[in-house]
Amino acid sequence: MANNVHEPKGVSESLWSLFRSLASLIFGKFESEEFKKFVRMGLVFTLIIGSYWTLRTLKNGVFINLVSGNWLPIAKTVSILFLIPVVGIYSTLLNRHSREKMFYIVPLFYGLAILLVGVLFFFVQAPTAIVNSRPMAFLLFTKFVGFLQYVLIESYGSLLPALFWAFASEVTGTESAKKGFPLIYAIGQIGAIFGPKYLLKLPKYFEALAKKGILPQSLEGLYHSGALPAIICALFTLLIIASFRYFLRVTPKSVLASYTAHAQKAESQHKEEPGFLEGLWLMLQHGYLFGIFASIFVFEFIVTVFDFNFQKAIEANFGHSNALMLEYQGYYGSWVNTVTLACLLLGVGNIARLLGVGIALAMVPVIVGGALYTFIAGGDINLLLVLMVGSKAIGYALNGPAQKQLYIPLSHDARFKAQAWIESFGSRLSKEGGSLFNLLYKPLGAVSYIAWTGYLGFPMIAVWFCTALYLGARHKRAVQENKIVC
Repeated sequence: MANNVHEPKGVSESLWSLFRSLASLIFGKFESEEFKKFVRMGLVFTLIIGSYWTLRTLKNGVFINLVSGNWLPIAKTVSILFLIPVVGIYSTLLNRHSREKMFYIVPLFYGLAILLVGVLFFFVQAPTAIVNSRPMAFLLFTKFVGFLQYVLIESYGSLLPALFWAFASEVTGTESAKKGFPLIYAIGQIGAIFGPKYLLKLPKYFEALAKKGILPQSLEGLYHSGALPAIICALFTLLIIASFRYFLRVTPKSVLASYTAHAQKAESQHKEEPGFLEGLWLMLQHGYLFGIFASIFVFEFIVTVFDFNFQKAIEANFGHSNALMLEYQGYYGSWVNTVTLACLLLGVGNIARLLGVGIALAMVPVIVGGALYTFIAGGDINLLLVLMVGSKAIGYALNGPAQKQLYIPLSHDARFKAQAWIESFGSRLSKEGGSLFNLLYKPLGAVSYIAWTGYLGFPMIAVWFCTALYLGARHKRAVQENKIVC
């Protein structure tokens, strides 16, 4: 896997030692090579999460411009259907290629696909009035691009982070993960903060230059579209390949030990070739895996309800200008990850290390329950912004690192195959459930819609809380006995 090639020594060793000492104060004590491993993984993750968060916040503004905010629930449904063949192809590739090679194949595909979509943005995006006045054939193509970029970016967020965390769980022991995974999340927030904040300001910047007559009219597409941010994200996605190769080249094999390698010494591996639906069957057969799925489902369902109302508020306040809408989406994305980083630096990620994975997981439904109560009480776009930022930040800072540890005491197939299905379809099916509920907004009316949000949401949160305690107990027992859950 690694060739035991080390980085140049000298002043860099002193810097490594300084950063390791600082990180140890927040996340726990690291060995020298162990710390370097997590920092390098964090740099790979910051490319993934920085590109994804920029694209994630970009896609809603582009979709509202090219299609309509009212079609967002339909877009989420289409993204589920799109994921079925994508995850099937992903599972097939996993059967034929090593985990390391998948880190070349998947970023290459998404990098080139997003590059193409970014070029299309330049030609199809325009003020909403112009978009709606186009000839029917061009209008249909415009809406097709709106849906295409939406489902592509949704699948990006399902597969690339899942692939990264499956690999991270594969090469990390349980105790090391308790301190290392929060560190990876913290480093990843750097890209997620600066990507949305600055890249999504580019359309507004070019719009200002155009008004001053500095930009020629032939470049009008730059300030009416997300073309340039998308193209830059595509290049960052392709850069993931080089950064991962560097990680494998310089990281010693001694710090790439697998929990599974120890736990499976006395257990036989599956001899048969895994099938296309094996990840789904594994999830349905094992309560532990289904519990992970259920916890993701409830969290994403509720946050999807928050997000739908938040996007409607953004459209109502900024829909008259693509540049302003994209800038506000970037402002939101930047704040989510700034708060996440602050939580991690303040030691929120240490809750799982100090109190246990079960306690960390059980705290999240309690916090989200408070957010749901606040949502039902009502408020404007600013309250919705606070709810979205808070919910996402606590999901990434507390729930994320704890939840990723649940995959460590799993077999190779369960970790890579089931995790792909859980984090792809667990997340997307929950968003689909939330989107179907959001379709009731008009038929029910605002008052009844809000009431039914509570009728459904609070019982789901209660089930989620119990599930979190169960998952924590199963994980703790497996680690103590040095066994594989499934």
